[in-house]
Amino acid sequence: MKTSNSTMAKQIAQAAIAFEQRRTGNHHPKSVTVVLSEGTLVITLHEALSPAEKALSQTAAGAAKVQEFHRQLFANSSDLLREEIKRITGMDVREATAEIEPASGAVVQAFTTGTVVQVFLLGGSGPTETWSESATADR
Repeated sequence: MKTSNSTMAKQIAQAAIAFEQRRTGNHHPKSVTVVLSEGTLVITLHEALSPAEKALSQTAAGAAKVQEFHRQLFANSSDLLREEIKRITGMDVREATAEIEPASGAVVQAFTTGTVVQVFLLGGSGPTETWSESATADR
């Protein structure tokens, strides 16, 4: 029986929360958003930074340190989350990266199959939806 995308998204969100708690101790994100579209999965952990990381992020130098710390932590510890994503989706994770937005405390994790992922964190809360279109460039 095939798992529906909403069920997969929920399972991935739960796996991401568990991964973050194992990685950071007791701290966990306020909420998680998962977008799964074709070969790209984007997980956004909202308000995922600890109070100390938020305080350090008040300066440009501190924010850069927090960003680099999370990138390295993710790169060195994401194997278990990659395995869980493969178990849930049935697809191998070929690439993975994490980006941190210190001002809002958001952590964006992107797992791709070789595509370019552009992430824009908006200044508000809107509906969650996914849309996809195939297009060819006019020549």
